[in-house]
Amino acid sequence: MFHPIVLLNTLSKPIEKIISERIQFTVLKNNFIHPCQLGGLKFKSTIDAGVALTHIVRSGWAKGITTSTLAFDISQFFLFLNHGMLISILSKAGLEFKVFKFFANYLVQRKTNYAWNNMQSPDFEVNVGVEQGSALSPILSALYLTPFLHILEKRLKNLKIPIAMLSFVDDGLIIAQNSSILISNSQLFCSYNVLSKLLTDFGLVIEHGKTEIFHFNRSHGVFNPPPLDLFPLGSPILHPKNTWKYLGFLFDRKLTFRQHLDFYSNKVLSTVKCMKLLGNSSHGISPIQKCQLYRCCILPIALYGFQLWYYNKAPLLYHLKLLNKMQRRAAIWILGAFKMSPSEGIEAIAGLIPVKYHLQKLAERSLIRPFKLPENHIIRRLMDDSSPNPNPSNPYAIGSLTNRQRNTTKSHIIDSKSKSYGILPSFDPLHQEFTPGQHISDIFPDRFSFNLVDKKEKNITRAHELDNLVLLNSSPSSAIVVTCYKLKTLGLVNRKNLVLG
Repeated sequence: MFHPIVLLNTLSKPIEKIISERIQFTVLKNNFIHPCQLGGLKFKSTIDAGVALTHIVRSGWAKGITTSTLAFDISQFFLFLNHGMLISILSKAGLEFKVFKFFANYLVQRKTNYAWNNMQSPDFEVNVGVEQGSALSPILSALYLTPFLHILEKRLKNLKIPIAMLSFVDDGLIIAQNSSILISNSQLFCSYNVLSKLLTDFGLVIEHGKTEIFHFNRSHGVFNPPPLDLFPLGSPILHPKNTWKYLGFLFDRKLTFRQHLDFYSNKVLSTVKCMKLLGNSSHGISPIQKCQLYRCCILPIALYGFQLWYYNKAPLLYHLKLLNKMQRRAAIWILGAFKMSPSEGIEAIAGLIPVKYHLQKLAERSLIRPFKLPENHIIRRLMDDSSPNPNPSNPYAIGSLTNRQRNTTKSHIIDSKSKSYGILPSFDPLHQEFTPGQHISDIFPDRFSFNLVDKKEKNITRAHELDNLVLLNSSPSSAIVVTCYKLKTLGLVNRKNLVLG
């Protein structure tokens, strides 16, 4: 059950990383990657997948329909990528010929062996798979799935099955929205059948044991949706659960995220208790180091995925109660204070921002991020504010909502559109000037002169020379900058003045 991980020498890692960065930039610029593909790529993360999913669910509620999701996992994904098909895909990705030629030689006639202690196996030919420890595996796996998603989307469209898709590396998600769960189940069944056969054509297989179904519904009282029978397709009968874990997020059917906060707050409280071994009020690390440790290692865990539940007019009483409890424990540990100390006072002394204002600061910063994303990103597509029409190109975008539905929908994407549109300028992150390998070069080196003076040496002659230099270069087209910097040489620190003319 152990999967081999590739081990490369130190020099091979940065070379593969450079190649990966350049390929990602090229394929994203050419719009070759499918918009629903997330993970393993630049500008795409788990937060984007969670934000997109919650927006689709809440926009469906505004339209009076229920959202159903079917999550599936591709078995042994990285180990079963066909090299011949991968080379064919690379030839269509718009890469330079020399890059394509490199991979044509890189992926053929490969051999590997297995070592266990002092035993080593003979060489075996490897015609499939990419190494998970390699920096090229994320982009190669994403390129391998790109034609699959385009073909799947086209086939489902021809069959008139209205579904949305999300793909995070080998974790796929099918989303259906209808007023009846029975209709959604039938659409998910047909979609699952189509993608299973298509994956077989690509040399991949679904791990049916990890397939899950979940329904988002805001109805009060007992909610007992019917199961989805996938037994004819090789999968067991799927019974919806009360909570669903996807990409580290814990969803409940009403999107309250209470179970999500319970899980991460308990995890953080356990971490704080374990960190007491690092020091207390009498010995160990200093309070400054404790504060830095809390802000760097504990707070990001507690606030993972806050964009999903922190939005305008969101109910935050339960969430802030747990987070304040967590920060109070941390502040007591940092200062070594008594347990009866007031929370506001020990937070101020420890140098910790109250959780409420810290969330507000992070949320305002995250609202800027959508304007730094490429145009074909799924978040930018959901923020499309075109006027509503009977047949919208993207039925989940903001433009597909009426004014009444838009006022009812509450999500991070709605906040980004309403608070940042027209205020923050957007730019193209895939502009030609940002191409990897292009650097800013100084073409006017003769226009800068540096004059160093040691303050410890009282050289009156040198001071007069600098005064004359300032007087001679007092033209409007020149600038004189006087600064103090530290010059570290062989462990010695000398303070010098720099005059730039």
